[in-house]
Amino acid sequence: AKMEQLADKGNGNYAYIDNVREARKVLVNEMGGTLHTIAKDVKIQIEFNPGQVQAYRLIGYENRILAKEDFNDDRKDAGELGAGHTVTALYEVVPHGGEGPSTSVDSLKYQTTEIRSGAYTSAEMMTVKMRFKRPGVERSEAIELLVSDIQLDLKSTTENFRFASAVAEFGLLLRKSDYLANATYGQVIDLARGALGKDEFGYRAEFVRMVETAELLRPGFTSSNDFRSP
Repeated sequence: AKMEQLADKGNGNYAYIDNVREARKVLVNEMGGTLHTIAKDVKIQIEFNPGQVQAYRLIGYENRILAKEDFNDDRKDAGELGAGHTVTALYEVVPHGGEGPSTSVDSLKYQTTEIRSGAYTSAEMMTVKMRFKRPGVERSEAIELLVSDIQLDLKSTTENFRFASAVAEFGLLLRKSDYLANATYGQVIDLARGALGKDEFGYRAEFVRMVETAELLRPGFTSSNDFRSP
């Protein structure tokens, strides 16, 4: 937590190195992106179409959430993006008309939220906005992208998506999240194994081994039936 706070305040990066493989990953393979910043104060804002999405939940990034008023405020500090870096954010979405988590929020007394009629017929699920500053520039630029509702089964999604989903599910298990539902270590391992791809440096295979170790260490692991062949 202290490393993360120092990196955040200093607009830098941090890493936990516990073996030679991790050292090569951080200090060799990813060093170029760490040293060469291509965008600073990067902010992302998402507006879901209420005609398509009844409820949503961001998985992770709890300490990175900004107030909506901060998105257009260039004085607010945000994260940096290095060359070759990617950022993945996962949302759990309840489609309009589906069964979402129950809420006990009272209706507003002085105002109402009106949903435009076109929202229900639009194929747009959400609008993604990104604001960033180029290095050496203090005025931000904005990019906007519309995302349509394209329904795919899990096997038809990309390897990157499936692997990211496995990592997120593993995080929920470790934190004993209230939103675990039917998540299991076995499901994480199977999902990650099916999304290894080329795995040039073996990082994804290492993640699978880490999940297998965590499964063995979990309380109550006694049944030999929990083992699965590769």
